[in-house]
Amino acid sequence: MTAPAPTGLFGPLREQLTDAAAAFAGSPDALAGILAGMVDDVDRALRERLEIFPVCHHSPASALAMARRLRARPPKVIYLELCEDLRPLLDELRNCRLPVAVQAFATELDGFPAEWSPLSVVAPITEASAEYQAIAYALDTPGVELVLVDRSTDHVFQWTHRDDTGPERSSDAPTSDEDAGLHGDAVGVEIGDLRPRFAELEAHLLHHGKVRHWSEWWDQYVERPLADADHDTYRQVMVLIGSLFRRLRPSRSARDERDEDRERYMWTRMRQHLTATGADPADCLYVCGAFHAASRVEQFGLDSTAPDFPISPRTGTRWRYGLIPSSHSAIEAQFGLAPGTVSIAAANWTAALTRTRLTPYRLAGQRTEKKGRRSRAAAPAPAGPATDRLSGFLAAPPVLGELDEAELRGWCVDIVRLARRNGYLASTADAIAVFETSILLANLRNRARPTPYDFADAAVTCIEKDVVPGRRDVRRLCEILLGGDRVGQVGYDSLPPLARDVLDRLRPLGLDLERRTVQRALLDLRADPALASCSDLLWMLRHLLPADAVRPIMGERRLGHRSEQESWDLALGRNQRALIELGYEGVTVEQVLEQRLRRAVRGPDATAARALAAVEDAIRLLDSPRLVDELGARAVELLAAERTVDDAPEVLRRIRRLLAHHRTTAPALPAWCRAFVTTGYAHYCTLLPTAFVDEATGVRQVGAMLGFLFSMESLALSLGCDRSQLELAVAQAHPEAPAKLALLWAARHQLGLLPLARLRDQCAELLANPLVVPAFPQYLSGFVHALEPVPGLAPFVVETMSAAFAGLPDPVLLPWLPTLITTLREHGPELVPLLVREAERTFPATLAALDAWTPPWAVGPAPSSAPAATAATGPVHGLLVAHPEAVDAVAALLGCTGEWQPVDDDGTAPDEAAPVLVAAHPATAHAVAALLTR
Repeated sequence: MTAPAPTGLFGPLREQLTDAAAAFAGSPDALAGILAGMVDDVDRALRERLEIFPVCHHSPASALAMARRLRARPPKVIYLELCEDLRPLLDELRNCRLPVAVQAFATELDGFPAEWSPLSVVAPITEASAEYQAIAYALDTPGVELVLVDRSTDHVFQWTHRDDTGPERSSDAPTSDEDAGLHGDAVGVEIGDLRPRFAELEAHLLHHGKVRHWSEWWDQYVERPLADADHDTYRQVMVLIGSLFRRLRPSRSARDERDEDRERYMWTRMRQHLTATGADPADCLYVCGAFHAASRVEQFGLDSTAPDFPISPRTGTRWRYGLIPSSHSAIEAQFGLAPGTVSIAAANWTAALTRTRLTPYRLAGQRTEKKGRRSRAAAPAPAGPATDRLSGFLAAPPVLGELDEAELRGWCVDIVRLARRNGYLASTADAIAVFETSILLANLRNRARPTPYDFADAAVTCIEKDVVPGRRDVRRLCEILLGGDRVGQVGYDSLPPLARDVLDRLRPLGLDLERRTVQRALLDLRADPALASCSDLLWMLRHLLPADAVRPIMGERRLGHRSEQESWDLALGRNQRALIELGYEGVTVEQVLEQRLRRAVRGPDATAARALAAVEDAIRLLDSPRLVDELGARAVELLAAERTVDDAPEVLRRIRRLLAHHRTTAPALPAWCRAFVTTGYAHYCTLLPTAFVDEATGVRQVGAMLGFLFSMESLALSLGCDRSQLELAVAQAHPEAPAKLALLWAARHQLGLLPLARLRDQCAELLANPLVVPAFPQYLSGFVHALEPVPGLAPFVVETMSAAFAGLPDPVLLPWLPTLITTLREHGPELVPLLVREAERTFPATLAALDAWTPPWAVGPAPSSAPAATAATGPVHGLLVAHPEAVDAVAALLGCTGEWQPVDDDGTAPDEAAPVLVAAHPATAHAVAALLTR
């Protein structure tokens, strides 16, 4: 596009800038083209029949200019740069306390990748913004239409790559704060975003402006000069700044193309509306960012002959809309502003209203900290011819504000009082030092009136002599002093149905749950059974909301147990955003919880352990047998489809708890429980040989598999499983790792394939082999994990460990101990207490008894001259002889064959085999006697 001839409104200014470029740059080409192009952008925006009102996001100067413009010449149609599908939400602002954010939220995606879920778009609104002034005027003035013309929230993600959804961050972004995360990871709609997109330009401006960050530069060189400027001057300067940032930017990027598409979109929507309604452009006002006011797209202007921009249809994604609370820190965090920027802007807005006696627009009925006077309609002022105000503004020296000693003195006294309250050793001398330092810093930065930034720097220099962890720093105290981090609130009438239902159902607690403080709720369910419904709701909210929103202090809800007294810390007002977004998923809490449990077991990362956890949550929180059966059946499917055993310990723990619950509360096990046991028995038998040799499978997982097989064996066999499958799986296992080898020995012992005496001999051989001793802690780890499937091995493990401590020499034992401790801590922390209890039963309790104590496993065989055993007599023997049918039935069940031996008249057999056996092997009898007399 060629530059017009140096005529018209800004002809003299264009000539002056061209001559200056030729004088300073030595060539009138590049720099002159940029400067002349900026003037052309201003001229083009002013000549447009539809008045363009450029703004900057959360700018008090823009808000003041908007309020003056609306009172001087009230428009009938306002076109606002905001997502067009957010229009119905603006009517709900009157029920809220600013700042709040309008939000579009989607979890059920259609047309976007599933991994993007959830999608969220927010547009924060503060009172010190031109957008709010336009919204309040349009909604409270009869006959005025407010039209949002920016792309829809669906198009925000259609036009944006997932790795480029957020606004550009900078070093000015604040650190994490309590309320800085109110917007979460939502995409911010940048209304009037003005920031150089050329890093070198921003660094140049900050260096020569003698400021630390961009927000301070904007406040000093734009906000304050334009706060009292007239309407024409404000428009021309803002368009010039927008054109400057637009032209001085790096090479074109995807973001530049997206911005131009947004401009085409907005001009297309405005022309379509004017054509449909027949509105007069002279009665319309287009509110957009100054960056977009200097647009050069072909669709710019009502007189453009370019065709309308083709707008793609929306996807099938179901969007939900609502209002969420916002805060100054949340806005700063989302848009990369320096800490305290929005708070200082709010303080400047209040001071400007007091100074100019301008009455701002506020929605009728809106909750505000300060009630504004009702605005009286002003007589419309005719639009005069545009004049060149830009030349005079650029040529005039900056107006230095006079020092307001009373204001600065009040700041200094208050910051010292606040610092002392927060633990600083501040005094009157520090207040004087802050006062003088503020003036000194302002003079060094070429301003006579210290700004809040000067005051904050001076306070940090004079008061913060040391930094104490956990204590607020002085800069944060200055932000609190100048207005603080104001947090908005969404009114009850603007909440979604679910949030209102939650507040209504918790009303019997007698608490004001909309407050942002943490409140304690005491529930005595035995004295007041009506509070049981509140308890049920609180436990469901505990599962759905963040941890600090609903926190139980006393009481628990587990399978088969409900506390009679409960105590809760409730902070629903502080977590209002989470409660509101919960309302986007359903109408009631029960519906949302049921949907989440179903999604948990149907998602791509669903596992059998997660499904069992969902079953447990459904029993605890919803008490819905239908849902429990559905989730349990899904758990069976997931278990059968798993090819790894990583979650075997959790599966074992949860299925044991669920089986115990159903056995105590129902006459029979549910069908899904029986199917889970039979499927798990066959599944783990199939995977057991591979798990024993797979290096990626830990010993804890293999122990949990064996625990499932052995502990569920009786139930599985009663349901039709075959025990030979387990025997074959153990026979096919050939591990090499010491821990897994010990597990295999324990499994073979449980199956009766490895006697305890042989197992004891194998461990003795290991301790006798010096090459194996360093690895013996791993064998012990395997034996400790074997206590899960074979708890009867606890005495043997204690015996083996004691034998190792007793037999190994100190040069071997001392280096061996750290490895043993770390191995047990890493692989079996939950099983070590079982081992400790067994050792407590085995070893004597006093030191005196230890000297005369003999280990049970150290008792030798009985002497060979043992008396001959007598024939077995007694009532048990006589009962079996008199009634042999029971013994015959057991023998038939076990597959044993044989005949009864003849007995004498006194009931004894002529050839007693049992006494002979006992006499031949007396060690067993002595061991049993020692065990019983321990």
